[in-house]
Amino acid sequence: MTTAQLHQLLSAVEGNDIVGFFLVLARVAPLFTLAPLFSSRQIPSQVRGIIAIAIAIGLTGVVTHGERLPDQALPLIALFVEQLLVGTAFAFALGTMFAALAAAGSFLDTVSGFAYGSLINPLNGVNSAVISQIYTFIGTMIFVAIGGDAWVLRGFARTYTVMPINGAPKLGPLAAGATQVFDALFVSAVEVAGPVMLALIVTDIAFGLVSRVVPQLNVFAVGLPVKVAVALLLVAATLPFLGGWLTDQISNTLGVALRELQVA
Repeated sequence: MTTAQLHQLLSAVEGNDIVGFFLVLARVAPLFTLAPLFSSRQIPSQVRGIIAIAIAIGLTGVVTHGERLPDQALPLIALFVEQLLVGTAFAFALGTMFAALAAAGSFLDTVSGFAYGSLINPLNGVNSAVISQIYTFIGTMIFVAIGGDAWVLRGFARTYTVMPINGAPKLGPLAAGATQVFDALFVSAVEVAGPVMLALIVTDIAFGLVSRVVPQLNVFAVGLPVKVAVALLLVAATLPFLGGWLTDQISNTLGVALRELQVA
């Protein structure tokens, strides 16, 4: 590219487009800190930054078409903060799906005895969270397999339909929506972990009855391996249903996020 061509390209970019780019980037950025897959630590931060800039460049021309953005400092700062709030609300709603999977795994780690490994292992000072990692890993694979990343991008693009780039959201509905999504996190975690937790509770009751019949039996030494085996078998048996649950959750979460933004 020659100097003249570069100068012509730069002169074609208006100030409105530059401002719109940074406003779009402000709404895109929370996806790469809270949303599933996009915020994965397995992706280097430089790569995430490049992808965020690429998405912002692709959306800027569309969302700023026909829009006149302010050119003064204070209105621009306020609009920048509003874009951050909208992007954060949308990404937070999506992030609760994988937070529910991690919470379900943590429940099962505690009930099955996997969490006890961090207490008796002097070389490991953190919670091992074996089942939690399994659920998160499997959930990520299912998310990619069903095209969840494309769903998220399409849903994010629709946020500009319900909340234009120069729109001012109301904090009340945004906070109410975030509270609703957070309240659903525990319910979703129980939905995922409920069958396995119920089976482990029944196993505990069975070993309690056995200990009353055979007092000399070391229930702790025998029961812990059995509970671990039961937990792993039931987790493997319920994993096929996780795909359907995750598909429904993505659809419902995107719908809830867009509805709350529309109300706001």
